[in-house]
Amino acid sequence: MTLAAIETTGLTKRYPGGRGVADLDLAVRRGEIFGFLGPNGAGKTTTMKMILDLIRPTSGTIRVLGLDPVAQGAELRAQIGYLPGELVLEGAENVGELLGFFARLQGHVDPAWVSELSERLELDRTRKVKNLSKGNKQKVGIVQAFMHRPALLVLDEPTSGLDPLMQQVFLNLVTEAKAAGQTVFMSSHILSEVQEVADRVAIIKDGRLVTVGTVESLQRQAVSQVEIRFGESFRTEEFTGLAHVGGVRVEGNTLHCVVDGSVDALIKQAAHYRVDALFCHKPDLEAIFMDEYVKEGAPVVH
Repeated sequence: MTLAAIETTGLTKRYPGGRGVADLDLAVRRGEIFGFLGPNGAGKTTTMKMILDLIRPTSGTIRVLGLDPVAQGAELRAQIGYLPGELVLEGAENVGELLGFFARLQGHVDPAWVSELSERLELDRTRKVKNLSKGNKQKVGIVQAFMHRPALLVLDEPTSGLDPLMQQVFLNLVTEAKAAGQTVFMSSHILSEVQEVADRVAIIKDGRLVTVGTVESLQRQAVSQVEIRFGESFRTEEFTGLAHVGGVRVEGNTLHCVVDGSVDALIKQAAHYRVDALFCHKPDLEAIFMDEYVKEGAPVVH
């Protein structure tokens, strides 16, 4: 059995308007939380819908939980919990009745687990679905995705409409799912929440994969802001030609610079002087994301 929960090779979807996905090679490991990042129109939702066989690719291959989404779709979807990015819920029934309908469709759903999910999300199951706010409809969507404890959760902007407290409840559910051996493949515009829970992240730009890695590995590759406060005067020119060091700026006895890669050369040069303090500011996931998006490359799919 393959170790990948999701594996795509050369996955491509072309639309008449030019937007889509091109040559996507992606491997999501079983049991990990995988963040899939990109702005609107980058190809996130298109990729998720191809994984679920809601739309068909132009070319390329997809395997999900070791199965072919086209040939083995019914078997596969029974093992997936899906929350779409545009969740539409209307109807005269109340929340409890709708969740009961979802449970009967899915089968093998523990009513006690549905009750626990609803309570943790503060979801009132007596309210009419048509009268729910966007945030409460999102809670219904989260419950239906998690209710059957699926092997794979595919979550498109799952915290849209949730307040900060409920966002944290959701993140707790995600980490618990991972601890239970489930795989989570999620997109989000709230990069701080992805940074909090994701084992790895991928950034997609104009339908093409830009980078994949752990947050830590992406931070190591990204530019860091470094500040060194010396206890004595120093020669600025000794720091301007160092490997991986740029943007050197001096204020009194304080050196400011950026480091793209290893800080080894900078630290060794600084050691020639008395150092009173050193600060290295690693970029967060949002800074890494923005840095990738100002780089040249990754043409729009045609």
